[in-house]
Amino acid sequence: IEKITNHETVALIEAISEKVGNAGRWIHVGMTSSDVLDTSFALQVRDASDILLRELTELKDTVGRQALDYKDTLCIGRTHGIHAEPVTFGLKLLVWFEELKRDIERLKSARETMLVGKISGAVGTWAFLEPELEIEALGYLGLKAPSITNQVIQRDRYAEFIAALAIIAGTFDKIATEIRHLQRTEVGEAAEPFGRGQKGSSAMPHKKNPMTCERVSGLARVVRGNLIVALENMTLWHERDISHSSAERVIFPDSCIIIDYLCSKLQNIIGSLVANPDAMMRNLELTRGVVFSQRVLLELVKSGMKREDAYVIVQTAAHEALKEGGDFRESIRKNKDVLNRLGEKIEELFDYWYFVRYRGEAYRRAGLEG
Repeated sequence: IEKITNHETVALIEAISEKVGNAGRWIHVGMTSSDVLDTSFALQVRDASDILLRELTELKDTVGRQALDYKDTLCIGRTHGIHAEPVTFGLKLLVWFEELKRDIERLKSARETMLVGKISGAVGTWAFLEPELEIEALGYLGLKAPSITNQVIQRDRYAEFIAALAIIAGTFDKIATEIRHLQRTEVGEAAEPFGRGQKGSSAMPHKKNPMTCERVSGLARVVRGNLIVALENMTLWHERDISHSSAERVIFPDSCIIIDYLCSKLQNIIGSLVANPDAMMRNLELTRGVVFSQRVLLELVKSGMKREDAYVIVQTAAHEALKEGGDFRESIRKNKDVLNRLGEKIEELFDYWYFVRYRGEAYRRAGLEG
């Protein structure tokens, strides 16, 4: 039938009418194609969202468990890719845990936004159907009736849903990219699991490449790209055209399937993450104490020294240690003014745990005390 009509909904109506005899004359009375398609689409998105929310929650819980396991594992924090100050590996994971919680809430909200249908006719005016009928019929389906539509459910709702998925994809990419950096040979602090019999390179047998994390990053780009299409779909001619329809048949299933797939991959990566605390400590000590520069700076300020003067002293000592391969603590002790002001208290300043002494507060705020 569709080959003749070139219209899928008309073909559906005629096919059903053939089977129900005289009652077929009441099928689709006062309705338009979008009454059927947009309403059924809301049900599909609802069911897809429930799957994704379950998997996201499982992933969040896995990240949370790992955050607790590595709560007291010291490592260097980096800004601009450069050593900054000590953190713990658990705090890195805790950041991801909190972001996944927000992702879940965003998807719940977008799911709720999508839980509307329409049975209001060709331009949304209920010309041949009573508004009460729409409310009652949608109620059977567990959907809400919007206040007003034209021929279609407005696509800002659809864009919000894809935006939620795109942000989730951004979180996944963020996690994968961090693991990729940590797996670099020069860093070696963490790595995705590498299975028995797995091959990292067709040419170089020694390779253990972060291939799954790279796949996560690549597919995340597809979902983020789909958001552009969803935003473009918001603009339709007058009461409706169908420029959005063909694109939605691609971006919605593809985006949901990709997020489902990436959830599964990250669940395995995070659950079997290969962490290397020895490498973390080695890298923490790589710069021979310059990570304590701010603490020395602030102690000098507390002692009465001008911040500008203290900054120059500390920076000079730090750069000297970095350039000449010396020890920052020894470099700073060479300055008589510093030694006179701080004395033996200098030794107390070089304590890694000072920087993370409030980590318990971060876990408490995240609801992960343990």
